[in-house]
This record gives sequence, C-alpha cells and structure tokens, in this order.
Amino acid sequence: MKKIITCVDGSAITAAVTDAAIWASKKLDKPLCFLHTLEKEQQHGADDFSGAIGLGARSALLKEMTKLDEQRGKVALQLGKELLTTVANKAESSGVKTVEVMHRHGDIVDATVELHDKTRLIVIGRSGEDHDGNFNVLGSHIETLLRKAIQPVLIVPAEFKQPTSFMVAYDGRTTADKALQKVIDGGLLHGLHCHLVSVKNNESNLKDKLDAAKNCMEKEGFEVSVSFVEGDIHQSLMEYKTANNVGLMVMGAFAHSKLRQFFVGSNTIKMLEHCDVPLIVLR
Repeated sequence: MKKIITCVDGSAITAAVTDAAIWASKKLDKPLCFLHTLEKEQQHGADDFSGAIGLGARSALLKEMTKLDEQRGKVALQLGKELLTTVANKAESSGVKTVEVMHRHGDIVDATVELHDKTRLIVIGRSGEDHDGNFNVLGSHIETLLRKAIQPVLIVPAEFKQPTSFMVAYDGRTTADKALQKVIDGGLLHGLHCHLVSVKNNESNLKDKLDAAKNCMEKEGFEVSVSFVEGDIHQSLMEYKTANNVGLMVMGAFAHSKLRQFFVGSNTIKMLEHCDVPLIVLR
C-alpha cells in the first residue's frame, strides 16, 4: 500500500510536520512512514589535516579528532532513533492505524525519491534543522525535491492547522484542468472549501472556463468560490489568500502557461518563502 512519507529532522518545525502528516494519513486512510536521514557533515578529521603533519601537527591530535567525529556520529544516530520513536508514538496516539519509521544515511532528497514506488504523498517542512527558528528561510532541499519527486509534495510552514479551505490558481488551460482533476481524484482536499482564482491572462474565454471548472468541482461535491483578478500574479494571489483566510494552497508545474515561471524555479521559491500556509505541489 502507498504511504505518506514524512521527512523529520528534529528541528522546531518537526511538530508541525508531524501534525500535517497525521492529518493527511487519516484523511487518505494511508499508512504513515516517518523518514529520518543522517547526512554526512563536513568533518575536520585526519583527511582534512593530513597535510599539516609536516608542519608539526601531532598525529595523536588528528586521531583524537577522528574519534570525536565517530562519537558525534553515534550520538546523532541515537538522537535520530529517539526522534522517530517520539513522532511515531504521537501518530499512534492520534489514531493513525499504521505507523512505520525509517532511518537512512545520506541525502534526504535521495532517500525520499528512492521510495517513489511506495509513496502516496510526501510531507516535509518548509525550513529544516540548519534554519532552526528562522522560518522565513526556505530549506535547501525543497527546490531539489520539487524537481525530482513524481508524487504530490505537502510543504508545511512553522505551524500547522487543519485547513478548512484551499486555493487553486486557475489559468484556463488544459494543464490547469488536469491539476483540478488530481485534486478531485486525490481525496485529501475533499470536504474543504475550494477557491478557484484566475489572474487575467491572454487565454480566450477564461471566465467561461473558470465557470466550467467551478461546475465540475461542484458536481464532485466541493463547495466552490471563484474570483477573477488582475495584476501581478504573486501579489494578487497572496492578497486573495489573506482576504479570504485560505488555509492551504495548491500549486502545479504547468508546462505551457503564462503561469509557468510562477510555478517553476525562482518564482515557486518566492511563493514558498512568503506563504504562511501549507502548500501542495502537484506533479
């Protein structure tokens, strides 16, 4: 069975990520798998200072540094195991039926991508351990993960509240309709109020297509609000989100659209850095 792969690292955002994963697991009725990786940090051991021996450095000191690195690795491993135990216990006590934990050595993105055939949804925090306490900084792994992952990715901010509404930027093109179909088929957002927002572009009959999309969503049981706005894409969407208290945003990598630059690359990162609600990126 496909799982909710949830990346945890022990940073302050871990609690929010855990809450989001529990919500997703219960909504989708899927097993929850917490993933922690122990990444190789830059070490200052014998290999780094081998050239200094000829300058008078004592080999005994270099050996001691190596031992300290090994001890640090053992402590990090134990902390990782305790972290997985803690979040798994929280998920089980919250009513998640099946909870698994997984510990890996190496890069978190590589470890996550390797699990693609077992993945229904990826949950990850917007900022990680290296940015602990600074939630305006985007985690270094996010952009790489978004480019490599083939499953939807739920990106969680500093705090998570179960959303009651979500917003989709709709541009009237086929790729936008496919994104809406993924929302319908996915099940995670069923029962939430849907906001369909179009930013004026050159697409013909955009308002008619927006109304058609609204009718399609309503036939599937969604309560839908539509809005047609003008102006800068990022600013317009952020203003709408704030004014309507939107609890979650849905983004897609639209391949042939005026919104392409907004949803891909630097503009995606801009959105993630300034958005204070969870985002789902559809692939």
